[in-house]
Amino acid sequence: MSPQKYDNYLLKSLINGNEAGIKEIYKKVYPKVYTYVCSHDGTEHDAKDIMQKALLQLSVRAQKQEFVITSSFEGYFFTTCKNAWRREIKIRKSRVTNPVVIDLIQEERDIALAAYEQDKWELFQQKLEEVSENCRKVLQLFFNKIPYIKIADMLGYATENTVRQRIFKCKSKLKDAIQSDSRYNELKEL
Repeated sequence: MSPQKYDNYLLKSLINGNEAGIKEIYKKVYPKVYTYVCSHDGTEHDAKDIMQKALLQLSVRAQKQEFVITSSFEGYFFTTCKNAWRREIKIRKSRVTNPVVIDLIQEERDIALAAYEQDKWELFQQKLEEVSENCRKVLQLFFNKIPYIKIADMLGYATENTVRQRIFKCKSKLKDAIQSDSRYNELKEL
């Protein structure tokens, strides 16, 4: 089965509740989710919760609107899990009430927030693909927190200052591309 057909199989399994496909998602993605959550102040229980939330959020989103995953399903789903865990950490830091109480309204809000964040992420990813290849390389290194001196070495720039200037110009181009997209204003208003 080709990678694209396999990714479509996993997405359709999630939408249709195909148990074999969902087990496959667990087998492929859960170990990465577990490692990520546990290395970012979480537990095994948290990892299982995040996996369930992400499955639910992606399933609800896929059923409500047609969308295309441009990366691999595994990469897309793992990013969804990472975003869900980051959101959970943020909520925990601000939570004052009893965490045992299950709030269904909060769950619906989480799903809506996850869809919103995923839409923002997809807009960002699409616009990143539209900037020049050089800008894409520079920004990806910058986003991965590679030191300026190392970026200069890797891409053949003369100085760190040249790298800083290039990053600034590329970030400006990316920002302009994002802000000129009609989806930007829709997402900004939410």
